[in-house]
Amino acid sequence: MTDTANDNTPDPWLLRFDGFDPAAEGHREALCTLGNGYWGTRGAAPEARTDAVHYPGTYLAGVYNPLSTEVHLGEAVGDTAAAGAAVVEPGIRTPFQPVPGSPAAEFPGAHVRDDEHMVNAPNWLPLWFRTGGGGPGSSSVGDFAAPDTGWFHPETAELIDYRQELDLRRGLLTRLIRFRDTRGHVTRVQSRRFVSQAAPHVAVLETTFVAEDWSGPLTVRSAIDGRVANRNVAADRQLAHLHLMPRTARELNQDSVLLEVETTRSGIHIAMAARTRVYAGGVPLEPERRFLTDSSRWVAHEFDLTLEQGVPVRVEKVVVVSTSRDRAVVSPPMAVATWLGRTPDPAELLAAHEREWQILWDEFAVHLHSGARQSLALNLNTFHVLQTVAAVDADLDAGVPARGLHGEGYRGHVFWDEMFVYPVLTLRRPDLSRALLGYRYRRLGEARAAAHAAGFRGARFPWQSGIDGRDVTPTELFNPRTNRWMPDHSGLQHHVGLAIAYSVWGYYQATGDVEYLIEQGAELLLEIARFFASLTEYDDAADRFDIPGTMGPDEFHDSLPGHPGEGVRTSAYTNVMVAWVMRRAVDTIALLEGRSCRPLWNRVRLGPDEVDTWERIGRRLRLVFHTDGVISQFDGYEALPELDWEHYRTTYGTEDHSLGRLDLILNAEGDSTNNYRVAKQADVLMLLYLFSAEELRELIEELGYSLSPDLIRRTVEFYRTRSTHGSTLSNVVHSWVDARADRERSWAALCLALDSDLGDIQGGTTHEGIHLGAMAGSLDMVVRCYTGLEIRDNMLWLHPALPTELPKIVFSINYREQPINLEVTPTNLRLQLPSGGATPIRVRVEGREAQLYPGQTHDFLLSPS
Repeated sequence: MTDTANDNTPDPWLLRFDGFDPAAEGHREALCTLGNGYWGTRGAAPEARTDAVHYPGTYLAGVYNPLSTEVHLGEAVGDTAAAGAAVVEPGIRTPFQPVPGSPAAEFPGAHVRDDEHMVNAPNWLPLWFRTGGGGPGSSSVGDFAAPDTGWFHPETAELIDYRQELDLRRGLLTRLIRFRDTRGHVTRVQSRRFVSQAAPHVAVLETTFVAEDWSGPLTVRSAIDGRVANRNVAADRQLAHLHLMPRTARELNQDSVLLEVETTRSGIHIAMAARTRVYAGGVPLEPERRFLTDSSRWVAHEFDLTLEQGVPVRVEKVVVVSTSRDRAVVSPPMAVATWLGRTPDPAELLAAHEREWQILWDEFAVHLHSGARQSLALNLNTFHVLQTVAAVDADLDAGVPARGLHGEGYRGHVFWDEMFVYPVLTLRRPDLSRALLGYRYRRLGEARAAAHAAGFRGARFPWQSGIDGRDVTPTELFNPRTNRWMPDHSGLQHHVGLAIAYSVWGYYQATGDVEYLIEQGAELLLEIARFFASLTEYDDAADRFDIPGTMGPDEFHDSLPGHPGEGVRTSAYTNVMVAWVMRRAVDTIALLEGRSCRPLWNRVRLGPDEVDTWERIGRRLRLVFHTDGVISQFDGYEALPELDWEHYRTTYGTEDHSLGRLDLILNAEGDSTNNYRVAKQADVLMLLYLFSAEELRELIEELGYSLSPDLIRRTVEFYRTRSTHGSTLSNVVHSWVDARADRERSWAALCLALDSDLGDIQGGTTHEGIHLGAMAGSLDMVVRCYTGLEIRDNMLWLHPALPTELPKIVFSINYREQPINLEVTPTNLRLQLPSGGATPIRVRVEGREAQLYPGQTHDFLLSPS
C-alpha cells in the first residue's frame, strides 16, 4: 500500500496516505498529530490501543511526572517491558540512592534514578464499532481491547479502501475506510477529527457509518481510556512508566461520561468528559446506552444502532479536558462538566476552529514557488510548530518541548531547541515568544539555586527542563547496540543559558519592548551573564579568561580523551557567545539607566565592579586556533586523530546519517567519540548561524583576534566534513552557513531539513515525536537566511540571495507592530506596508537605506550577484 506523500503530491496543503501500512503507522501517527498548544493527540486510529503497531498518545503542555527506577550502569539488561529496571514506589527514596540489600547496592554504578516525563494522558479517541450487533449481556468490560470479539481493527479486517488525509489549512484529520465483514457485508466509515484552535480545551471526533449493501445492527462504544502508560520510546522502556492513578469514573448524563486521574508524584489532576450523540441525517437518535467502567480506569457509553442500506448515521464525540494546573477553575471535574454542557455542536466548533487557522496561516504561511514536496514539507513544519505553541500564554506556563506534543522523545523535556523556534514566532506573533520566555523567567529561582549549589553566582539553567526548572537531564543513556546503560554527561551543556539570553535579546530587538526587559528579560540576561562570569578562570600571564568544564553543541565531546565527564576547555562556541552576552548585559544596563527600574535593580543587586568585569571578560575571553588558522572547537581538538570514515561508513552504512549516533557505535566497540575529530552536529559553525559574518568578525576582533573571509571559508570546510549530522538541527545550520558561498549545497541541506520528519530521515525517530527545532529552523531558513533579514541598530536589514531552485518567496512579518508583506525574487524585493497607525520603519536593502510609512509599497531592485 502506497504512501502518497511524495514528490508527486499535487496539493501542498494536504498530507495524504493511501492504504494501511502497519510498519509506517507510528510515523504517520506523529505526522498526523493534532494540537493547539494546550494539548496534542497523535493521529492514531480511534479503535487502536498501544501495541506493536499503534501508539495513541495524548499530551498536555506542562504536565510532567517523575518516577523512580533502579538501573545498573554497564550491566546488560533484557528486552522485555521492564527488564533491567525495578520500578520504585514513588516517594520512598531520594533520587540516586541505592536500595539497601538489593543488587544495586553491590553493583558499581547501580542506583535508583528519577526521570521526569511528559505524561501520556488518558486516551479520548476510542470509538469502537462492530457490525452484527451486541445488546445487553453481549459486552463486558474485559473485552474493551480484545480483537477477537468482533470489534473492528484495521490489522485484522478485510480492507477494501483505507485513506487518511491531514488538511493543513483547516487542521482537520480525515479517515475513510471501506471494509468487508465476516458476513460479506461492505461498510463505509468516514471520520473527521480536530483539536480546536478556538476553544483550546475541546476536541472533536465525528464518525459517519454507511451500510453499503446491507441493513442491520451496529454496536458502538465511545470511551475515555485511562489505562495508559509512557511506552512510546524504545530506549525508555527500561524505565518505570505508569504515571496515572484512577480517581473518578462516572456518567454525567444520558450522553456524557467523565474520567479523572492523577499523576503519581506531581499530583496533577486530569479530567476528561466526553459527549456522544447520534444523528441520521439531521435527525437526532436516542439509542439506549449502557454505562461501562472498570475500577475507574476507563469509562464508556455503549449503544446499538440499526443501519439502513445507503443511509448515513453520524456519531459525534465532543471531548473537554482540564487539569489542576488551569487557572480559574474550582476543580478539573467540575470544569469539564460545566464546559461540556456549554460546548456547541461540532459544526459550530469546526467553523470557529477553521477561522482561527485562517488567521494563523495569514500570519505564518510562506509561499514557495518551488517543488510540491518542499512546499508540502514547509507547510507541514509550520503547522506542527503552531500546533505546539499557538495556545501558550502566561497562565498555561509551558515551554517549548523539543519533540512537540507529538510523542515522548526526550521525555518531553525543554532544551535549547527553543532558540530555533523564537525567530519564527517573534517576527509574526511576539506575544507567543514573550509567553514562552516567561517559562524560563518563572524558573529563574531554580536556576539561581542550581548555580549557588555548584559554587557559582547568577543562574545556571539546566540542559533539560521540565515542570519546575530543576535539572532533569539523565545521567545515563541506554545504548540499544549493547543493551546496556552508559554514562551521559550532556548536563555539561551550560550553553542553554546562552541560548535563552540570545532569545531574550532577539525578542527585544524585534519588538522594541522595553517593558519586557524591565519586567523579566533584563533579569534573565543579567543573571546568565553573572553565572558565566563566575564560571571563568583568569590567566594572569596571558591576560585571558578561560571557561573550563563545559560542552558545546557538538555533544560528542564531553572531555579530552581519557577524562570522561570533565568537560572541555575554551569551547569556541561557548566563549564567543559568552563574550556576546557580556556585551548585551552592559548594553541592557545602559539602556535602562534612568528608567523606572528600582524593583529590577533591587532583585539583581549589581555589585560595584560587576559591570566593568563583564565588559572586560567580554573583550578578553580566549579562543584557540589550529596551526593553519582554523578556529578550534576547543583546546586540544587539533591534537585528536581523524576517524576512519570509510571504515565506519562501510561497516554501518553508506550515508553520514547512518553514523548519526556514532557515540553509541563507538561505545559498543569500547571506544569513545571523545577520541576523534568528529561532531554530532554543528558547533563552531553555529556561530555563523547566529551571527552574520560581519557581526562575528566584529565579535572576534573585539576579543583581539582576526577573522578573514578566507579563515571563515576554511573553518566551514574543516567542520563540514567531520559532522555526522546526528541532530536534525545540523542540516538547518549547514544550509544557513552555505547560503552565500554555495547555494546549491545550501538548498540540498535545506531540503534534508525540510524532510527531517516528513521523510523520517533519521531512520525511524519521528514516531517518538517531531523535531520541533528543525521544523522551525527550516521555515526560518527561508524567511531570514535566503532574504538576508536581520534586525540591527533599530533597523530592518535585507540582503536576499535566493538559490536557483527558489525563484520566488512570499510571506509576511510583524516588525515593531508594523505588518509587512514581502515578495522576493532574484531581481526584486517588494515591501508592502498596510495602512494604519503604526510608526514608520527604517530598512536597509543591500546597503541602501529607506524610511517606509504605513500604506506604502516599495520595490528594491536587487543585484544579480
